[in-house]
Amino acid sequence: MHALPSEAIEVQNLIRRVASERIAPRAAEIDKTGEYPQDMFDLLKELGIFTLPFPNEYGGQDSLLAGCVAVEELGRVCYNTGYLLVVQWTPFGAIMAAGTKVQKDRYLPGLASGELRAAFSITEPQSGSDVAGIKTRAKKTEKGWHISGAKIWCTNALVSDFIVLAAKTGESRGDVNFFIVPTDAKGLQIGPKEDKLGARGVPSSPLYLDDVLLPEDAILGDPGKGFRQVMGALALSRPIIGARAVGLAQGALDLAMQFMRERRAFDQPLTDFQGLRWMLADMEMQIEAARGLVYKAAAMTDAGIRGKELAHAAAISKAFASDMAMKVATDAVQIFGASGISNDYPINRYFRDAKVVQIIEGSNQIQRNIIAKNLIDGID
Repeated sequence: MHALPSEAIEVQNLIRRVASERIAPRAAEIDKTGEYPQDMFDLLKELGIFTLPFPNEYGGQDSLLAGCVAVEELGRVCYNTGYLLVVQWTPFGAIMAAGTKVQKDRYLPGLASGELRAAFSITEPQSGSDVAGIKTRAKKTEKGWHISGAKIWCTNALVSDFIVLAAKTGESRGDVNFFIVPTDAKGLQIGPKEDKLGARGVPSSPLYLDDVLLPEDAILGDPGKGFRQVMGALALSRPIIGARAVGLAQGALDLAMQFMRERRAFDQPLTDFQGLRWMLADMEMQIEAARGLVYKAAAMTDAGIRGKELAHAAAISKAFASDMAMKVATDAVQIFGASGISNDYPINRYFRDAKVVQIIEGSNQIQRNIIAKNLIDGID
């Protein structure tokens, strides 16, 4: 077990109890129908945990570690409910990093309370990980900013009040800024939700922007500079994605152990088979290793460590934890045997959700590029 500060333990105890009593019974239905879990959003709002990683002035604990613990405990029983926290935190962090005081006062209290919902949009049809290569354009005129282009995989857009959206503001690859785009803006069309392999309860949709006119103060940061600020904020929050993977893997291990205790073969319980016991041991070791990396990166963030040192630790935590979750979920399915590939058993859901975490928020190949570059160039 990893030592946690008292405030994180309080969060862990609260979320674990609520997750068991109120969230776990809903998880399968959310995945099956793919419908947005408004009841789960309302529950998180009631608990007041939307701002755990953020400053006290917004009702938070100013603790990324506490946020990771909450996401882990939610992900242990329902990936989609944990996702509700993450999609709220990403735009919050972006505005915290690059927003003006007016923007922060306008949007952050609502995001903190759950009265506002937001989405975050970078990915385009021709560029996923190549963020600087996006083609959506923002042109400045005396009337404000005119934005045209297209996005894909914008998660949460269908239920959001606004979208923090990336667009080119100049000719060079680095001339990218983020803009606050209301979802009812004229010229913005939100396409139908994708029918996804996993993470089915939180919708992801394409966006089409046809000369969307925004006021001059819709931009985050100065032209050409806000991009770096926001991307830095995303690096700070990367351990949260690792925490989702740790929670998912722990849930898969829980199910595998329960199945082995209840199932018999060759006149003995599955728990008596040495080969399966070794699989459980390997799963436990991998989860504990990943949990340690995630907690370390989160604690570094809370301690004020920034720059390459944090980016390196955050990339390691995300890549290792999500690869681990895929391996653990795969082994859990194997333990279930034929039952593991049946939609009647929940382990099927954990397997599908695990694949999602390897891809989102910077694919694991991108994380490896970051890690290798830091090793070669030096972290200091």
